[in-house]
Amino acid sequence: MASFMADWVYTDTVKDHFMNPHNLWKEGEDFSPDGVGEVGSLACGDQMRVGIQVEDGRIKALRWLTYGCASAIASTSMMSEIAVGMTLEEAYHITPEMITKALGGLPEHKFHCSVLGDKALRAAIDDYFEKNGIENTLKNSTARIICECKGVTDQMIEELVKNDKVKNFDELQKETGCCTACGKCRSKIMDELNEFLHIYGK
Repeated sequence: MASFMADWVYTDTVKDHFMNPHNLWKEGEDFSPDGVGEVGSLACGDQMRVGIQVEDGRIKALRWLTYGCASAIASTSMMSEIAVGMTLEEAYHITPEMITKALGGLPEHKFHCSVLGDKALRAAIDDYFEKNGIENTLKNSTARIICECKGVTDQMIEELVKNDKVKNFDELQKETGCCTACGKCRSKIMDELNEFLHIYGK
């Protein structure tokens, strides 16, 4: 027992959100979402669904389900606490860093678990806009340029992986032209690609 406790690498906040997850989507609960987002794959070990209720442009309520590790559960629980009450624009810009900071940190090798919650939330907001025929002006506001020469963003890479259009670097390069000019972005491109391949179980 002493050895196990000495090896414990999670904060008390992470432990609380793992043992007592907040805003969990419980079976049989009367919750009708205005938007639903799903990310991840059971093939990679983490899959997540987020549902939101929207009122006056703000997230009135949020529920979630996940199949994943302690970090994924705790991260999504914390994300749900942060998001409720926010405007859709504020919630769209929640980052993994914000979630991890609120948890008091996560082990470095578990950081990828915290990206699922914010991605599922953005997917739910996207779904809300689409269902209501509202122009989604937020969709490109979180994009980060990874390959400056060709203007390739992380969102472009994510969409290509998610939609089964690329499964490796060669396919990504053919689709986007990334790393065909100066080549300085190759390692960053590979990191992003591998992260999305992991998330979506490709």
